[in-house]
Amino acid sequence: MANNENSVKQGLFAMGDLNVAFQQYFTGASYHNSLVKDDQVTVTVSNVSFEPGARNNWHIHHNGYQILLVTGGEGWYQEAGRPAQRLHPGDVVVTHDGVKHWHGATKDSWFSHIAITAGTPEWLEPVSDADYQALDQEG
Repeated sequence: MANNENSVKQGLFAMGDLNVAFQQYFTGASYHNSLVKDDQVTVTVSNVSFEPGARNNWHIHHNGYQILLVTGGEGWYQEAGRPAQRLHPGDVVVTHDGVKHWHGATKDSWFSHIAITAGTPEWLEPVSDADYQALDQEG
């Protein structure tokens, strides 16, 4: 399919369930599959998938970091004050401690990444529809 739905739904790791636990921090529908959640390990590892147009709010990881390994579809990643980056399978993004950022699908494509996360997230404001739509026009 042109919108990469099959590459996300049939990916190496199961897509998981609708991400209702964090829905308040997302625009659109996302799915979450916890791959590693162990009290003796200082990171979590999750497969996170986004329907077209879905994205998380701006957020910061305190006393930690986040590494994204893109596994399917096309998405966006943006740090505050910097231009957005279009992401494709095989791309790797490292977000350092304290950096405000967001990530999600392009408006026309499903998107999936493995998120390796340490620290405590601080969830902030949503990415505005106007800012998001402007990104897709640039891309």
